[in-house]
Amino acid sequence: MPTPPPTAADVLRGTLDLLVLKTLTLAPMHGWGISQRIQQFSRGVLDVNQGSLYPALQRLEQQGWIESAWQTTENNRRAKYYRLT
Repeated sequence: MPTPPPTAADVLRGTLDLLVLKTLTLAPMHGWGISQRIQQFSRGVLDVNQGSLYPALQRLEQQGWIESAWQTTENNRRAKYYRLT
């Protein structure tokens, strides 16, 4: 049985996943840092909101592409940092 063609949502999800993975090649980062970095290297064209980013991070972690650990940020706050596996 042939695989159905990807939907627009599949394409967007896959694009976000690739952006997150590319961002994490630089260094481990927390979610807010990832969204800021994507916005920075897209020169403000892409603004990833939390409602899209965190499900992508969970999806990538479940698939084994990334892993996370709680750490302290530069501002002395706890945040979950993500890194490539």
